[in-house]
Amino acid sequence: MKIFGLLAVLVTGGLLISAVVDFPDFGDPHSPANAGVVATHFVEKTYEETHVPNMVTAVLADYRGYDTMFETVVIFTGGIAIIAILQGIGLGRRRGAVPTPPRADGDHHDIIVGTTCRILIPVIQLFALYVVAHGHYSPGGGFQGGVILGASFILWAIARDLDAGLARMPERRFLVLGAVGIFIYAAFGWGAQFLGANFLDYSILHKVMPGTGPVMARYHSMLGVEVGVAFTVTAIMFAIYAHLSTRGKLEGGL
Repeated sequence: MKIFGLLAVLVTGGLLISAVVDFPDFGDPHSPANAGVVATHFVEKTYEETHVPNMVTAVLADYRGYDTMFETVVIFTGGIAIIAILQGIGLGRRRGAVPTPPRADGDHHDIIVGTTCRILIPVIQLFALYVVAHGHYSPGGGFQGGVILGASFILWAIARDLDAGLARMPERRFLVLGAVGIFIYAAFGWGAQFLGANFLDYSILHKVMPGTGPVMARYHSMLGVEVGVAFTVTAIMFAIYAHLSTRGKLEGGL
């Protein structure tokens, strides 16, 4: 079996390497990525059609909204698969979590690290919200903000213990939050369909967004779907950490 695996890797690698010669030169202004009809439209029309200065956000959340929505579904599905596998390994785990009370007996793990994290975590979470909300104007968005927000919960679980993290993000909550994020994203598509347009055709949503036109409806809808993405990414990040660090038992941890 190892020989067959090696041959498969060599053949696949050879095919991939042989395809490199067909790539355009790095920075070629006439390559399809730079001079194609689609790329030219994005460069010239993104702000006019969406009022979003960050072209990357507009492409991810609007022009290719289907792809981004199912990327979010893949993240959620991958997280659920990891949880299911590790829970099968860690049979007999606890269902609940009781936070460990703080100690003042000279344990630097609680006093120094815990106090530092209490100061840093609110700043990290505030920055995460900024990254989500400001993704229209600067690098950021739901994936990036969700990762930062999820990391803040992981930091607390590492600084104290997993029970302290689960006290703030229990198992039921991160599972529900992950699913809610996808439903938030899909709700914008269903709303467009309900109003007679195509799925995720945000422009029609101006009919239910007071004081907006078709262009600004796309603008505001992109923020909404990015919030949904952030919910799912945050929840699944912490869920994966919680299960990997305990082999699915949700007790003890690092």
